[in-house]
Amino acid sequence: MDCNLRRAAAIAAAVLLSWPGAALAHGFAGDRFFPATILTDDPFVADEMSLPTFTRPPPAADGSTEYDLDVDLSKRLTPDIGFTVGYGWKSVRPPGGPSVTGFGPLRTGLQYQLFVDAPHEAIGLINLGVTWGHTGRVAALAAPDFTTLTPGFDFGKGFGDLPDSASWLRPFAVTGNFSMDFPTKTESAGTPNPNNFNYGFAIEYSLPYLQCCVKDIGLRPPFNQLIPIVEFAFSTPFNRLTPGVTTTGTIQPGIIWAGSYFQIGAEAILPATRASGHGIGGLVQLHFYLDDIFPTTIGKPISEWW
Repeated sequence: MDCNLRRAAAIAAAVLLSWPGAALAHGFAGDRFFPATILTDDPFVADEMSLPTFTRPPPAADGSTEYDLDVDLSKRLTPDIGFTVGYGWKSVRPPGGPSVTGFGPLRTGLQYQLFVDAPHEAIGLINLGVTWGHTGRVAALAAPDFTTLTPGFDFGKGFGDLPDSASWLRPFAVTGNFSMDFPTKTESAGTPNPNNFNYGFAIEYSLPYLQCCVKDIGLRPPFNQLIPIVEFAFSTPFNRLTPGVTTTGTIQPGIIWAGSYFQIGAEAILPATRASGHGIGGLVQLHFYLDDIFPTTIGKPISEWW
């Protein structure tokens, strides 16, 4: 693991172990708590903030290395409608050359909570994401010179409604998302901009759910607040194809610790295709639950501020 990533992970671990244990926060469907996933989209509207997410992707095929530092904010307009905004800084170093740094594109989104089915621990959301052109360092860091619209559907399902004979499966949950990219320009500098089909899943095993709703096996803080997770995300172009451009994706095993006011997540990044890089990367994230930190002010939906 890269030394910078080790330092970031050590800082995150120190904060985790020094913070008092507490009950879990928002993101519930019945007894099921869905943590904020890192790679894939969340299936719920919320007031929360990732500050920051530090990522070291796997090295590229040409040997280039990259470091990313991202900030993301989600805010409810009403109890069922929310928006998101994200911006990131990156540093890319090609083989034998100096590092190039700058901001990537601005990302925004609008979300609507379709349903929350408490008895079946199911949740669903539709969204429209926008990646804005000309908002990053275009030439140096390949930030787009066009805007992309991405409608999508996100879902979550806990297994807590399984029969007693399968009680050991009840702590499992699955979240996932499907979306489509629609670029506003079909070509940039002679290179086609394809439509992409994006799909991802997260498989979670909730130790808090095991303790509270299946069987208390005697876990104590911080272990009783851990959620092991494996995330998968892929993107496949399906028209205006450029030779050699194919499906990209990663598999990211990791773990999330969730408290009352924040969560800490760490994942390894494994390329799932040749086009996705070589070797192993990693990330760490510090994520705050604004609706629990500021329940009477900025943590409320904007429609309830007056």
